[in-house]
Amino acid sequence: MKFSSIRIKNFRNFEDINIKLSNKNVFFGLNDVGKTNFLYALRFLFDRNIRKNGFIDSDFFQKNIKNEIEIVVEVDISDTDNDASKLIRSIVKGALRSGDNSLYIKLKSSYNSQLQYGEPQLMWAGNETNYESIKQIGSFTDLDKIFNVIYIDAYVNLKELFSRSLRYILPDASEEDYDIQKLIDEDIRSLNSHISDLSNVKSIEEELTPIFNSYQGKEHKVSLKSEVSVNGYYSNLTPYIGPDSEELYPTAGEGRRKLLAYALYKLLMRKDEGKKINLFLLEEPENHLHKGMQLSLSNVIFNDDAYEYLFVTTHSPFILYEMNNVNLVRIYSLGNINSKSYIYKVPYDFEKSRKLLNSFLAEAIFANRVLLVEGPSEALLFNKVLLSVKPNYEALGLYIFSVRGIYFSKFIDVLEPLGITCIVKTDNDINAIPKKKNQFLPAGFKRCNKLLGETLLPEEKLSCKGIKKQREIYNNNIAIIRKMNESNIFISEVDLEHDLQSTLKPKRFKELVGHEHPVKHLQDKKQIYMVEFINRLEEADCSEILNSSLFSCLKALVNE
Repeated sequence: MKFSSIRIKNFRNFEDINIKLSNKNVFFGLNDVGKTNFLYALRFLFDRNIRKNGFIDSDFFQKNIKNEIEIVVEVDISDTDNDASKLIRSIVKGALRSGDNSLYIKLKSSYNSQLQYGEPQLMWAGNETNYESIKQIGSFTDLDKIFNVIYIDAYVNLKELFSRSLRYILPDASEEDYDIQKLIDEDIRSLNSHISDLSNVKSIEEELTPIFNSYQGKEHKVSLKSEVSVNGYYSNLTPYIGPDSEELYPTAGEGRRKLLAYALYKLLMRKDEGKKINLFLLEEPENHLHKGMQLSLSNVIFNDDAYEYLFVTTHSPFILYEMNNVNLVRIYSLGNINSKSYIYKVPYDFEKSRKLLNSFLAEAIFANRVLLVEGPSEALLFNKVLLSVKPNYEALGLYIFSVRGIYFSKFIDVLEPLGITCIVKTDNDINAIPKKKNQFLPAGFKRCNKLLGETLLPEEKLSCKGIKKQREIYNNNIAIIRKMNESNIFISEVDLEHDLQSTLKPKRFKELVGHEHPVKHLQDKKQIYMVEFINRLEEADCSEILNSSLFSCLKALVNE
């Protein structure tokens, strides 16, 4: 079974939205764009505890109660050997016709103004022209025989979850347990006896007895008996967490509470394994977890087979470090709420360094506009320049992303389908042709043409290389380069260091670098010396870089 898509109409802040789905889905976007409401759409459809409450007027888009709420999920069940597909087919039965390889599950609701309530109606079909109502007894439907929703809130009520879960996860008592229970009962009787023997209790008995007897003229004794009892041996169990020593710590911290909640849900799943399809809906799992715990949780939810069907909302790049074969869904607002999605699979070349690749990518997907540069030196410099003129540039959805090389396409292929604008800045490299004497290729030009998808810049072989040649081919093709800039592809006249020298003028550049040969010095230990150079930059220097035609990629990023 594989989730294919969801359509949501007239529900909360979704007027009409279609989203491609997979079995592992990550939803991200700014606050208040509807990530939580998306999870609630799934919960209304698949979770009877939410569905039985029905809809109120504010659940309808802009309280438009004239139109129906409609939520439709399509699942692919073409793999007839898959256990989940078999379970679905065995319960849906007649709603699927011969040759149907998809199941459409639909919830709709019309608002009843007299009752001030919208009754959910469930139906399903093998195609969208033959819907049948789903059999229902009370609030329980045949759909609830198939799916089990495990919703983990951003803020976990561990006490309630633990109490609710105990009756499912506790095994039957053993013979040894019965012996222990007898000891508990004896201890309770002994406890009650000792309480009754307390001197202050006896004192009250002695004072009450004569007063009581004076009222009725007969001799009786008033006794105070303790009746402490255990309302179920397990009713007051409280989870504690501690090291291997005897010292234990109650699960007071929200981080520990959240991780224990995940452990409890895993245990609950084991008890119910194979009976239903578990859908995990995780809302901002990063809350209350420091970076290390987020990375550990990322490993669990993306690599543990238990989380086969997963829907996660997040604001944290650390939760995404272990992602692979996931559907990235960016929800955003341009007047109306919209979405873009992309099935992300770690490229084979990066499989062994997946966490490193994902760490680069994870922050970029939260931006609206991304400037991709070759290395950390460019990222450090451009960050300094932008901070001097737009201190809050990251809060505006702008991001500078070092691809650590020239692998721009691998990242653009992920970012652009998500509706994120990509701007590229690359060096004007000229590389020697292997085993060809005095023959060179304009590698920077070829790289730009590849990104553009057409040959605008000349790619003919060159007879020499060097700074002079780089400037020559750049200036000879300046008109084409300006046109290329309109497509957000930018190339250096030479490289970062030489372009800085041309922009800041040799004397000022030498002063800032603090070396007689500033370009060579910066290139020797790029990151170390670049940090020193950046720390000496003044606001006027940053302004000059920003306004230089050689660094027009920065203005493209800020959309000026």
